[in-house]
Amino acid sequence: MDYQNREKIQLLIEKGVKIPNPLTVDIGEEVDIDRISGDGVVIYAGCKIHGKKTLIMSGIKLGYEGPVTIEDCQIGPNVELKGGFFCDSVFLEKANMGYGAQVRDACILEEEANGAHVVGLKHTILLPFVTLGSLINFCDCLMAGGTSRRNHSEVGSSYIHFNYTPNQDKATPSLIGDVPRGVMLNQGPIFLGGQGGLVGPSRLGYGTVIAAGVIYRGDYPEGGKLLIDGRVKKTNSIFYPGLYYNIARRTANNINYIASLIALRQWYLGVRFQFFQEDFMSQELYEGALEKLDMAINERINRLKALAHKMPHSAELYQKIMKGKHPQKLVNQKKELFDKWQEIEDSLYCFREKMGEVSARNAFLEAVAQDREKKGNDYIKVIQGLHKKWGAKGTKWLQGIVDEINKKVLEKIPSFKDQVCATIPKNSPEH
Repeated sequence: MDYQNREKIQLLIEKGVKIPNPLTVDIGEEVDIDRISGDGVVIYAGCKIHGKKTLIMSGIKLGYEGPVTIEDCQIGPNVELKGGFFCDSVFLEKANMGYGAQVRDACILEEEANGAHVVGLKHTILLPFVTLGSLINFCDCLMAGGTSRRNHSEVGSSYIHFNYTPNQDKATPSLIGDVPRGVMLNQGPIFLGGQGGLVGPSRLGYGTVIAAGVIYRGDYPEGGKLLIDGRVKKTNSIFYPGLYYNIARRTANNINYIASLIALRQWYLGVRFQFFQEDFMSQELYEGALEKLDMAINERINRLKALAHKMPHSAELYQKIMKGKHPQKLVNQKKELFDKWQEIEDSLYCFREKMGEVSARNAFLEAVAQDREKKGNDYIKVIQGLHKKWGAKGTKWLQGIVDEINKKVLEKIPSFKDQVCATIPKNSPEH
């Protein structure tokens, strides 16, 4: 152990951090110990803490089940990371992950979201209470649903979100729940049964149950059903590298996912912001979450861009294989996505700042502020305690952002428009 590392560890111990075996702990020279709280923090043997952006707030426990490596993560109060590797991600109050986790690049685990042992996440956002079992790969998706730790959305053990295609693209994000209703913390849970998988990009509504052992390949945004059909083709077929058939659903789901991230970003800017102003560390936790949302939006635009740039080759290959028997509409869609991509990309980056209907937004934010003043700084208590009418108004504000972005982008590629899933299920009260 070098002198600088020993000095930092000693200073942390003097601050009140409990380090039972300090000789086994590594603190990077770039780590700012002023960004590590001394209140109730425990760092167990074998842990490594790196990154100048790393933030460790009060009550955090690192490495109880096995060594933990932290790199540029912002970790909120009373979080437990029990073993594994955590990089460029944010953990809000009481989130926790078990032994063997790997959480990388733009993940956000909101309050009380959690996973058991050996869970892999990347570009994943879990809203409050969402629970992941063991032996799970769950990258490139957003999941919401549930009202408490006893009534929560859950992913069963040995589950995979399939986020990489045989054509080597990752334009595959799945929306499990949604943002406009999910942030209100009043929706029914979603259950993805163990030993199964979801092939992205997919959309599932609240109340959906996918039976154990099913690989689900479709969309069911209406929710409220038990899904036992994985929609597997019964016959074998030739695989042609670089060939995409109908790309309308894939494109529409990607656009809707980006629109949903932008709506969530506005939720953070307007609503979440109010709950992170108590002190320097709270503000830094908020800034970390906002940074991860920007990273997530950039990632999804870039992945869709890569898909769009494959379309000329795909169209040519499609025509060659189908030998004049192809539906011309599918060829036109491929060409249209490629030709219009730059306009779409420019629009999506501009839409990042879209606030939605301003008067509705301001009225809702004022209602949240008033409730926060009465009930204190407990985010979950305040949001779940909002009057039903204000919850509906908040959902309508955010849904307006999602709908407008979908509408404006799809206007640029009109041949796709009639194949887009509705952004709100018909049985929704907000429809």
